[in-house]
Amino acid sequence: MKLIKYAQNPVLSPNPDNYWENLVVCNPGVWYEDGIFYMLYRAAGDDVDHYIRIGLATSSNGVDFIRQSNEPVFGPSIDGPDMGGVEDPRIVKFGEEYYVTYAYRPHPPGRYWTFGHDVIQLPETSSESPAVLKRNIANSGLAVTKDFKTFKRLGRITTSNLDDRDVILFPEKVNGKFAMLHRPKEWIGEAYGCEYPSIWIRYSDDLMVWEEESTLLMTGKTGTWEEKIGGSTPPLRTDDGWLLIYHGVENGGNGYYRVGVALLDLEYPTKVIARLEHWIMEPEHDYEIEGFYKGCVFPTGNMIVDNVLYVYYGAADKYVGLATCDINELLKTLKDS
Repeated sequence: MKLIKYAQNPVLSPNPDNYWENLVVCNPGVWYEDGIFYMLYRAAGDDVDHYIRIGLATSSNGVDFIRQSNEPVFGPSIDGPDMGGVEDPRIVKFGEEYYVTYAYRPHPPGRYWTFGHDVIQLPETSSESPAVLKRNIANSGLAVTKDFKTFKRLGRITTSNLDDRDVILFPEKVNGKFAMLHRPKEWIGEAYGCEYPSIWIRYSDDLMVWEEESTLLMTGKTGTWEEKIGGSTPPLRTDDGWLLIYHGVENGGNGYYRVGVALLDLEYPTKVIARLEHWIMEPEHDYEIEGFYKGCVFPTGNMIVDNVLYVYYGAADKYVGLATCDINELLKTLKDS
């Protein structure tokens, strides 16, 4: 079972006319409603510090996207905790408002693709500075919008001294509680039950208060394409369970990014009903291999429209790609596994 990539990929490429997106567009959050696909995409220009911002594009058919502004719709704050850059939005809706989780840093990461693996730019600090500043740790925040053009920052929803990204909300409450997937990078070792960064799940009565104990949901498999794993797109409710698309990385996180899929129980999503052994998408084409991360497909947006699963992904940290499949075929493959 493999996702089918759109023949005219990428569906969004860097725009040479805009300073803030002339180098990178990738890792989009996507929402579909009333016949319109709304895409919040990660963008960066060719500045030395590599500030990351978020732009907006829309489409009526899911493949032809039109930018809605020559300026970012969401960017780093002037003097707040996310002043180093904002990235990798994921979108859910509660009531009439769209809630967007995103990763951020207190200091821009610099041109990370010219550094060593997992190395980023660090600010000048003192011995008394908190860890989040000393190590330029990526936290995750929550923003809310009604139109994808104006946003309210609600603040940090992860612990400041943890590199906790791939934070994704379930699109509805589960047994009366909000549910979140997250991937704390430092939670590894015997005490945590996993050798590499993994996918955890936690619950809360309040979207801004995540203090209940997390449960290890899924961990990687040593010596495979998915040693290090993390959540990718918001889980989708189906009659057979929550459809969970995730990413896996070989060599402990220093290799190709591929895409896996699992099915979680609707009432108790800590229970994994099915998980395919093999990936459903991997880097194959130039736009997925030749970029700022060579060999990366990284989904961040998905939806089901007329029994078609649309999966939008960052390709090589430079482009936005689209892949699709028949949702019933994918669910049958999962159940048969």
